Amino acid sequence: MTFLTGLIISILGFLLIVYREKVQQLTGDIGFAEQYLGGGGTFTFFLILGVMIFIGGLMWATGTLQAWFGSSLGTYFGHA
Repeated sequence: MTFLTGLIISILGFLLIVYREKVQQLTGDIGFAEQYLGGGGTFTFFLILGVMIFIGGLMWATGTLQAWFGSSLGTYFGHA
Protein backbone atom coordinates (compact mmCIF):
# COMPACT_ATOMS: atom_id res chain seq x y z
CA MET A 1 0.00 0.00 0.00
CA THR A 2 2.84 2.41 0.75
CA PHE A 3 4.29 1.77 -2.70
CA LEU A 4 1.01 2.71 -4.36
CA THR A 5 0.62 5.81 -2.19
CA GLY A 6 4.17 6.93 -2.97
CA LEU A 7 3.61 6.34 -6.67
CA ILE A 8 0.45 8.46 -6.63
CA ILE A 9 2.26 11.25 -4.75
CA SER A 10 5.11 11.14 -7.28
CA ILE A 11 2.65 11.36 -10.17
CA LEU A 12 1.01 14.40 -8.54
CA GLY A 13 4.42 16.06 -8.17
CA PHE A 14 5.20 15.33 -11.82
CA LEU A 15 1.86 16.79 -12.89
CA LEU A 16 2.57 19.94 -10.89
CA ILE A 17 5.87 20.30 -12.74
CA VAL A 18 4.27 19.78 -16.15
CA TYR A 19 1.17 21.94 -15.57
CA ARG A 20 2.70 24.69 -13.40
CA GLU A 21 1.59 27.38 -15.87
CA LYS A 22 -2.04 26.27 -15.62
CA VAL A 23 -1.77 26.08 -11.82
CA GLN A 24 -0.35 29.63 -11.81
CA GLN A 25 -3.27 30.83 -13.90
CA LEU A 26 -5.63 29.18 -11.41
CA THR A 27 -3.96 30.53 -8.27
CA GLY A 28 -2.48 33.80 -9.52
CA ASP A 29 0.88 35.17 -8.46
CA ILE A 30 2.25 34.20 -5.08
CA GLY A 31 3.54 37.35 -3.43
CA PHE A 32 6.45 35.97 -1.42
CA ALA A 33 7.65 33.86 -4.36
CA GLU A 34 7.67 36.88 -6.66
CA GLN A 35 9.46 38.95 -4.02
CA TYR A 36 12.17 36.47 -3.02
CA LEU A 37 12.60 34.45 -6.23
CA GLY A 38 12.39 37.40 -8.63
CA GLY A 39 10.26 37.80 -11.73
CA GLY A 40 8.45 34.57 -12.54
CA GLY A 41 9.01 33.42 -8.98
CA THR A 42 5.63 31.74 -8.87
CA PHE A 43 6.66 29.37 -11.67
CA THR A 44 9.96 28.68 -9.90
CA PHE A 45 8.10 28.04 -6.63
CA PHE A 46 5.78 25.54 -8.29
CA LEU A 47 8.77 23.85 -9.95
CA ILE A 48 10.64 23.51 -6.64
CA LEU A 49 7.48 22.31 -4.88
CA GLY A 50 6.79 19.76 -7.63
CA VAL A 51 10.33 18.38 -7.47
CA MET A 52 10.13 18.09 -3.68
CA ILE A 53 6.76 16.31 -3.89
CA PHE A 54 8.07 13.99 -6.62
CA ILE A 55 11.19 13.04 -4.66
CA GLY A 56 9.20 12.69 -1.43
CA GLY A 57 6.77 10.35 -3.18
CA LEU A 58 9.59 8.19 -4.50
CA MET A 59 11.14 8.08 -1.05
CA TRP A 60 7.78 7.12 0.46
CA ALA A 61 7.29 4.35 -2.12
CA THR A 62 10.69 2.80 -1.38
CA GLY A 63 10.45 3.24 2.40
CA THR A 64 13.46 5.54 2.70
CA LEU A 65 11.36 8.49 3.90
CA GLN A 66 9.99 6.46 6.81
CA ALA A 67 13.48 5.18 7.65
CA TRP A 68 14.92 8.70 7.54
CA PHE A 69 12.20 10.12 9.77
CA GLY A 70 12.59 7.21 12.17
CA SER A 71 16.34 7.62 12.45
CA SER A 72 16.49 11.42 12.57
CA LEU A 73 13.32 12.40 14.45
CA GLY A 74 12.45 9.11 16.15
CA THR A 75 14.56 9.86 19.19
CA TYR A 76 12.40 12.90 19.94
CA PHE A 77 9.17 10.93 19.68
CA GLY A 78 10.19 7.75 21.52
CA HIS A 79 11.09 5.55 18.53
CA ALA A 80 14.72 4.66 19.00
